[in-house]
Amino acid sequence: MISKRIGITVLAFILVLGWSHLMAQNKSMPEIRVLFDGVSLDGWDVANPAFRGLWYVKDSTIYGGDGKHKIPANTYLHTTEEYEDFEFRCLFRITGDPMTGMINSGIQYRSQIRDGRMIGYQADIGKGYWGDIYDEHRRGKLVDGDLSVLHRILNADGWNSYIIRCQGDLHETYINGVQVARYVEEDPSIPRKGIIGMQNHSGGNSMVEFRDITITILSEE
Repeated sequence: MISKRIGITVLAFILVLGWSHLMAQNKSMPEIRVLFDGVSLDGWDVANPAFRGLWYVKDSTIYGGDGKHKIPANTYLHTTEEYEDFEFRCLFRITGDPMTGMINSGIQYRSQIRDGRMIGYQADIGKGYWGDIYDEHRRGKLVDGDLSVLHRILNADGWNSYIIRCQGDLHETYINGVQVARYVEEDPSIPRKGIIGMQNHSGGNSMVEFRDITITILSEE
């Protein structure tokens, strides 16, 4: 009887120890958030209310533009929350007739809004700009995208994936799983926290689409 009680006590101790270990592991796991619910723009807003009608949801996808009318000015849809260290993921597609003007887009991050304009980092999208890291309305291009591998698998008119990883001063971007840019910020005056946004560049009749948008919250290493 005593040995049986000891066995039960040991088993209970093992279960508690295992549960504590599992809880500790769960606490250390990064937090993954879904940024787009697939049916609405809840949690998102436009930088300039004049262009609110250019952003809409259809078929579980966020659209910017309709592919028929020219985009009159750079337009931005952005999160209402700010993020600092993170790994952002999405699928995206850009289409439009280059004969109508510039067909270009980008994903803003660690950005702020000033007078309807988005100021901050941008992971670029579009012919001639794929993978560039740009500093929108501030310093211009920071680094060229490396297309030496990407050009073999890029679907210029179809769906591709983007990953933007920011941790501290290190910025890394990936298209279709291929690293296209790496940048280390050396200016301490540049904000390390801000909103995330989608851009549709002015000029042509571009239509941009974004879906399956998630962000993983990282802690500084």
